[in-house]
Amino acid sequence: MNEITGSFPKTTEKHPQNRVLSAEYKASQNFYESDQILKHFLKKFLPENAWQYMLGKWQKLGKQAACDMDLLSQLADKNPPQLIKRNFFGETINEIRFHPAYHTLTQIAIDSEMFRVKWQPDLREKFKNELHKLGFASFFLFGMSEGGLPCPLCMTDGVARLIDKFAKEEDKQRLLPHIYASNIEELYTGAMFLTEKAGGSDVGANLVSATHWKQDYYLLNGEKWFCSNANAEIIFALARTNPEIKGTKGLSIFLIEKQKPDGSPNTMEIVRLKDKLGVRSMASAECIFTDTVGKLIGKEGEGFKIMTEMINLSRLYNAVGSLSQMRRALIEAYQFLKYRISFGVPALQHSLIRTKLTELASIYVATFYLTWHAIHTLDKADNNSKQDAELLRLLTPMLKKTAAEAGVYLIRESMELMGGIGYIEDGVMPKLLRDTLVLPIWEGAGNMMVLDMMRASVKSEGLQIMLAFIEEQLGQSEFMMQEIQTIQRIACKLAHTDKDTAEATAKPLFERLALFYELALMKFYQDQESIKWIEPALQYFWQKLQSASLSLQKPLPISEIEKMIAWTIG
Repeated sequence: MNEITGSFPKTTEKHPQNRVLSAEYKASQNFYESDQILKHFLKKFLPENAWQYMLGKWQKLGKQAACDMDLLSQLADKNPPQLIKRNFFGETINEIRFHPAYHTLTQIAIDSEMFRVKWQPDLREKFKNELHKLGFASFFLFGMSEGGLPCPLCMTDGVARLIDKFAKEEDKQRLLPHIYASNIEELYTGAMFLTEKAGGSDVGANLVSATHWKQDYYLLNGEKWFCSNANAEIIFALARTNPEIKGTKGLSIFLIEKQKPDGSPNTMEIVRLKDKLGVRSMASAECIFTDTVGKLIGKEGEGFKIMTEMINLSRLYNAVGSLSQMRRALIEAYQFLKYRISFGVPALQHSLIRTKLTELASIYVATFYLTWHAIHTLDKADNNSKQDAELLRLLTPMLKKTAAEAGVYLIRESMELMGGIGYIEDGVMPKLLRDTLVLPIWEGAGNMMVLDMMRASVKSEGLQIMLAFIEEQLGQSEFMMQEIQTIQRIACKLAHTDKDTAEATAKPLFERLALFYELALMKFYQDQESIKWIEPALQYFWQKLQSASLSLQKPLPISEIEKMIAWTIG
């Protein structure tokens, strides 16, 4: 038997650069502190006392979003809710159980005061002119690291809005304190049960019936096909009190709680949970009402009109959710590329990478100001500005469609910039993409938003307000004046042409209008600080609009790209 003699050679690191990122790699440790664009907007458009009240909460949430929430979000996503139909003794319980990470994320949302600052009476009065900006800032930071729970959060704020506007005083006093609760044990979350098999986007085809029982209470019967946040304590559902009245005019809206007025359990069978592509941490279900007790809110036949208050708010939430996940994807790609060596040089030195980042940063900046302008407009509309209420009628569906579609594109492109590692589930990019893919669909798909914009252009002053603003900001351009006149002329023709032509024309018309409005908003919000990220975005879109033929292109230098992204690493 041969014996190995002598010493083994010492281990040496023959490939010291065989690593994904350079040793200098740094990532943000606080999403609020790193975000120059968000901080600039909030500081500029919030009064000092409101900004100071929320600052500590945003700093805490920004750190949690950067350091803690990714793991919690991955755990909740990979361990989705489970439906427990029966208990040990065979009794039907219809219980939905969540991974503990979901509850931890919920408490983080509560601690951010995204609801408390809007609904606690003293705070609501003190900050009445900026409630939505305050709440949505927390929601934006939260959404950078979690894409499932934002749906229940959106629904919760939505039911609070309906209760506040339309419910009786006794219900307001009883339910609203649970919306702005400080701990998860006391929190009531909300839900909106709209969709049915026969209806889908056509809500007027809904079949669920409501039969008067006693006082304001009705018995609901039928099936709701897509019930997100199915475990909610406060549910608003549409049902038909008179089957002879067709369409949305026959729908009324009902408040459904887990207990009947006498305290006994309310009946609602959860058939199954939806196995969704994304937003897997929250529960979407198919539910059957069988003499389920609901309280009529408003008058019979006013259900859809009342529900639109919640729908329009949820469309704004949809846009902010898309914006926050766009921001996260862009930052993930930027932080990666800054420390990635590719073909012997830092990846940011490559022209095509800088060209793509210029495009993506421009899309983000444009979407940022469209979204936050809508939030700002809602704050003013809720404080009795009739002009802003008119503008929102067109701006809300425009924003929802624009932001949702931009989010899907930007996240996919950011993933590609990272290469193969961007496709790996250990990181956040695949989850961001899966979670964002739902946003163009939920709260009204893109085609529905086009139809809504068509109606708004006829039934509100939103189009004229928007065109006047575009002319004010960009009217010095002959090209722009011609475009404004073209939009005005074609919009007028929509009301006098056949239905097919009108609908086919409306999509490109309103998409172009949305782009011009974004350009006008960037011009409006540009100042000595924001010019760093707004001016190159404006230049990108102007070049794209006015380039009729191919020409030589010069990419922005790295220093300009970093100004556009406006993100402090470390």
